[in-house]
Amino acid sequence: MTTNWKASLEVAIKNNINKVSKILNNYSYIENLSSKLTEIKLKVIENLEYYLDKCKESIEKNGGNFYFVRNSQEAHKILFNLVGKNKKIIMSQSMTAHEIGVIEYLTSLGNEVIESDLGEFLVQIANEKPFHILAPALHMSKEKVAELLREKLNLQVDKNSSIEDLVRLVREYMRDKFTQADIGITGANAIAADTGSIILVENEGNARITSSFPSTHIVVAGVEKIVPTFQDAIIQAIVQSAYAGFFPPAYISVISSPSFTGDIELRRVSPSHGPKQLNVILVDNGRIKASKDEILKEALLCIRCGRCHFHCPVYKEYGEDWGHSPYNGPMGAMWSYLVFNDLQPANFVKDSSECLECMEVCPLKINIPKIIDYIKNKKS
Repeated sequence: MTTNWKASLEVAIKNNINKVSKILNNYSYIENLSSKLTEIKLKVIENLEYYLDKCKESIEKNGGNFYFVRNSQEAHKILFNLVGKNKKIIMSQSMTAHEIGVIEYLTSLGNEVIESDLGEFLVQIANEKPFHILAPALHMSKEKVAELLREKLNLQVDKNSSIEDLVRLVREYMRDKFTQADIGITGANAIAADTGSIILVENEGNARITSSFPSTHIVVAGVEKIVPTFQDAIIQAIVQSAYAGFFPPAYISVISSPSFTGDIELRRVSPSHGPKQLNVILVDNGRIKASKDEILKEALLCIRCGRCHFHCPVYKEYGEDWGHSPYNGPMGAMWSYLVFNDLQPANFVKDSSECLECMEVCPLKINIPKIIDYIKNKKS
């Protein structure tokens, strides 16, 4: 970790708080949608198996392939069959993929796996852990990024290069990676059970390219991303982007099937210009068990907006060291236990009940302090 990460974090905190405040003031309906989203997600959490079956039915009806896996070992078996060895893989940001070790596993088979999200890419070439769930390279200064690009990629940058220069050079470097990739792997911001549609929210455009350029698209997501309807999925996309401080987002992609065309005699023929295959891997890894726990199930409401991090005094002090990668910060204290059975991040907090700010700023009002205290009383 760079030595001046606290200074970088303070700038990010100020920017995020100001942005979210302006968004909520300018788009008054978003707070109402947040309350509605809590009800929507609780409905699924309380009947996850039913919505998993419904999701499977919808995805397969549309011509996609559906896989439910209980843990990383099962996920790796599916990935071996779908990917194999010695492939070029482009990957957009997916916390669930990091959770189950997708990059490490696929790389061990001789595949080249490149992160396409700028922050994830910088963390990858630096061989570091993500600092924040939405802004993985939050701790890196402009000068640090320039140094990385020069030393790791031999790009022509120096300490005087602007942020615009750095972004442009990475964009140019990544173009060949996109066009040469055999397989694209993405996460999902939401999955609609009634239509089987995958919703991707982004600003860079990398997830859109990752999901459409390669001949095979693989989605890796947790079962908590399922919502009942297509309308609900769009609501989740709106709320997440708003509370992340980026609304309206540059792109919302909807992927419901492999590519197809109906332009000749209105007959549906697949594939067309996009991927030949859509494979959706939904991961349990402790989520279903948590859904049956009256306290822990509330953690499944988390939509990964990352807002709780910016209001937490513990995160401001310890940063990425608080949590089990890729989950850190207040939400990471919950999720480190939920998926890794790691008690340490919760025990890291001396008395979480004294500070309730993470719950107050959470769009879904998750009682994070209560869940952390509950975990602290557990035995591994």
